[in-house]
Amino acid sequence: MKKIALVTGAGSGIGRACALALLKAGWQVVFVGRRLEALQASIALAGEHSGNGHAITADLSQESDVKALFAQIRERFGRLDLLFNNAGISLPFTLPGDMLGDDWRRAVDINLNGAFYALSYAFKLMQEQQPQGGRIINNGSISAHVPRPGSIAYAATKHAISGLTRAAALDGRAFGIAVGQIDIGNVTSDMTAKMTQGVPQADGSIKPEPCMDIAAVVETFMTMASLPLSANILSVTVMASQMPYVGRG
Repeated sequence: MKKIALVTGAGSGIGRACALALLKAGWQVVFVGRRLEALQASIALAGEHSGNGHAITADLSQESDVKALFAQIRERFGRLDLLFNNAGISLPFTLPGDMLGDDWRRAVDINLNGAFYALSYAFKLMQEQQPQGGRIINNGSISAHVPRPGSIAYAATKHAISGLTRAAALDGRAFGIAVGQIDIGNVTSDMTAKMTQGVPQADGSIKPEPCMDIAAVVETFMTMASLPLSANILSVTVMASQMPYVGRG
């Protein structure tokens, strides 16, 4: 039987690239996001493998949507072998005193609450299915370790993802559920185009930052996803080699 994977935020960027790699490797893949057209366009990129792609829309910040999503997974496939908890947002540069409560809650609702809802329902399904077990990979960030200036909401939610990962990894031991985290720094994409033009640094300056090709992220992700459940990569950082992350800022 083909393994079943669910990728959130699969309509673009890292989520789409990793979902397509899973399709190419022979998985059945559920592409999840808010826009059906984007999900369908992503699946179409798989060409001959597109028949194993399935688009389901959901707003992950709403628990009711996530509950309905996993009800469909149970009904259609009966199990889930992999969740890539990838969906998230970042906000423009904002100092703590200027952060509006609505913006803070939006970041928390999507980056943290949405990640928890997906992890929670995936955990329950993996716990109850036969054979028991599965893998959950959370998309953290290098901001889960070191924040950027003006990014308090993003940094706080990504730090929280690390706690989510470690707690779920511990709780998953008894059920064969392996939980890990991939922390990514500066991938070339439309979302990171500003990195090459100049972004705020810890010393107050504005400088461009190097980016890496998304293929490096996909290769790292697929290494995690392909492991037997007896092994787990708890946390891995993949980043552009020259970006100003390691050292003093």
